[in-house]
Amino acid sequence: MAETLKLIEAAPASYPLAPVGLSEAAEALDPRFIWQRIEAYTAWRWSERAVEWVVEGPGCWSPPLAPVTVATVENWQSEAWQACTSAPSPFGGYDLAGSGPYRFTGVAGTDDDPPPDVLEAFRRLAEYMAAKPGKAGASSESVSAGSVTLSHNRSAEWLARAMINSGAADLLRRYRRT
Repeated sequence: MAETLKLIEAAPASYPLAPVGLSEAAEALDPRFIWQRIEAYTAWRWSERAVEWVVEGPGCWSPPLAPVTVATVENWQSEAWQACTSAPSPFGGYDLAGSGPYRFTGVAGTDDDPPPDVLEAFRRLAEYMAAKPGKAGASSESVSAGSVTLSHNRSAEWLARAMINSGAADLLRRYRRT
């Protein structure tokens, strides 16, 4: 099995628009930040960008992003990249005969509108991240007024686990990296 040694993924020119119906606080968040979190969690890209992989063979290799269009395949020979062809793999992707390294360049992503489950994941993640965080650096708060005390505990990793705790991860399961 061939192994990916390096991935260079350019930033997209733009991300899809945020879904409608967000709260005022969630709408105030930069949508690029939410899309970047979603794309870090998934193998799918919902806006086009240039990509390049350096792969070491031999064996089968498939691009780890989707959707993807590979424009060129090159092999390192005599201290330079040389264009080459690669047989298709029975598992999808490419069957690399030699050890390489190989360089694949192309475009990942699509400019089609994201499907409804992805937009709902965006909404859940944005609403979760827009929630009132409490006092900076505090994992618990307690407020007393006479005989009434209100306590609130929050894990110190609440924001780092936003993808899972918001429910966005469940909606993105079919787009997940494998």
